[in-house]
Order: sequence, then structure tokens, then C-alpha cells
Amino acid sequence: MSFQTEVTFGNSLNLKTRMMLTTRLGQKKKVDLRDLLAVSVEAAVLGGKEVKRVRDGNILEEKSKGETKEGAKELLTLGDLQSHRKMFNLIKNTYPEITVHSEERDNSVDSVSWSQDIPADILNKIKKGVEFPAESITVWIDPLDATQEYTENLVQYVTTMVCVAVDGKPVIGVIHQPLTEFTAWGFVGQGSNLHPRSSYSMNPPKVIVSRSHSGDVKLFTQKAFGNASIITAGGAGYKVLSLLEMPPSDAYLMDQADLYVHITFIKKWDICAGAALLKSLGGQMTTLKGEDIDYSGSPLNTGGLVASVGVDHKAVVEKLPEFDPEKH
Repeated sequence: MSFQTEVTFGNSLNLKTRMMLTTRLGQKKKVDLRDLLAVSVEAAVLGGKEVKRVRDGNILEEKSKGETKEGAKELLTLGDLQSHRKMFNLIKNTYPEITVHSEERDNSVDSVSWSQDIPADILNKIKKGVEFPAESITVWIDPLDATQEYTENLVQYVTTMVCVAVDGKPVIGVIHQPLTEFTAWGFVGQGSNLHPRSSYSMNPPKVIVSRSHSGDVKLFTQKAFGNASIITAGGAGYKVLSLLEMPPSDAYLMDQADLYVHITFIKKWDICAGAALLKSLGGQMTTLKGEDIDYSGSPLNTGGLVASVGVDHKAVVEKLPEFDPEKH
């Protein structure tokens, strides 16, 4: 009997059958997070292929979609859009019940579907059966992080990112580098395919900050850490990876930082994946006041951020100057 027939002739069903039907209808859809991690990796890789294809073909079709609070242009390219279409539709086609937030807005439908493939390193490190109701899950995707640098062909900074938050807490982070085709992932409480570096320096630290949205971050950082070395770079995903032990690449030399500091407004699709990846490795990403960031609701984080791994994060926060987001 079809579902529609059961509903149409519900009055003729006996009580036990109606109760069973009601129970089935009332069950909440649950999502296995190992599968969702595999889907997230596949989505980031697919998006990365589009990003690289557009850049290699020099068909960016660049335009401005507005300005940041600091007056910097927010750029949109065909790479952003094509990557969004693959990433967003792959996740929504696989999990229509899940809330997905993307940096880009586009209603184009793509029938792309999950291959059902789970990478070997995920199978080896992540157990099946960690399930949560779909309604408790929020996915944040950044189809092309570091668009400004992308238009300048500084593609070493470019990443595609997926983050899975459960009840607002970052649980899964995926950061893919289209240039090297390396994909970093972390699952809080389960494992990661990366590690922290063997040592970090706080006397003074090397601090990585935004290249195109820096605000007064250099002055802010020097007030906190004195004669700290400042590394300017594009892309929030790249900055998080600079804190970790990365595989060697023939394409470019990766920056190595001890801390990541940001003092202007930033969106959650920029930082959620990095927050989850660091947390899976025992690190932290908080506001400049040391507060956890809620990855549900509004996409805007106004409290700045400081990210670290392998050091005393609380001690780092205590060194930071007083922060007023309205002044930056």
C-alpha cells in the first residue's frame, strides 16, 4: 500500500496500524555524521575543481556585490558561483532536511549527487553511528574563500570550505586547497587528517592577519605581543592551515604562524570550518574576549577572533587589548 493510499484511507485502518503510521510520521530524520563528513569533503573537492577551472580559463567575470564595513569591495566571480552551485546542491540533494548557509545566493539547480564514496582515511579514523537530528544541524559553506586574492591570481590563499555545526557548535570542518588538491578535515572528538606542529612560540609569536581586511589589526597585535612578527595573508581557511603541520607542496611555501587574529566583522562561513578543524586537534577559535562563537542564526560574527592550537589559549586572550567592535 502506498503512503498516499494509507493516508487517504486512514479512517479504515485499525487502531494499531494508525498508531504505527503516526509513530513513523513523528520520527525525526537523523543524520550519520561520518556520512555527512564524506559528503562535505566531496562537496569541497567538487567546488575546488570549478574554482580551478574558471581561474585556469581566465573566465572570472568579476564584479562587486557590495562593500565591507571598512569600505573594501566584496567581489563575486564565476568561480564563486560555479563552486556554490556544486557544493550547495550536492549537500541539499543528499540531505534536503538540513539547513545550509552559503556565502553566495543563486537559485540554479544542479542534479549533482553524492557518489556514496567514503575516503579511506575517514573510514579508518571515524566511527559510524554518531547521529543527530537533521533539525539540529547547520551547514556553512564558503564556495571560494579569498576571492580578492583569486582575482589577483594569488591562488595559494584560495580554499573551499564546509562546516557542520550541531546546536550551534562546530563539529566537522573541511578546508580544501584547489591549487594543491589537498583536503584538510577534522571531526571533533573523532579525529583529523592533520596534526598541530611540534612547537609554537609565544615570545614573541608569529601572528597571521588579513591581507585585505586588516583594519587596525597590526597595531592591536603589537599592543598585545610587543615585537610580534606579522604575516599578512588572504583567506580565513589559509590562515587556519598556517597554524598546522601541512604536507609539503611543490606549488608554494606555506606560511607558518603561531596565532591567527582578526578584529573586523567576519562571516561564519569564513571561520566555522577552521574552528571545527582546530577544535578537533585540541585548539580553539574564540572571539577576542575568549567567548565561544555560536554557529547558528545570524551569519555575522562581530566579536573578532583569535585562533590557536598547542598553546594556552586563555593566556593569549588575557594579553589582548580591550576590544570595541564598533571602533574597528
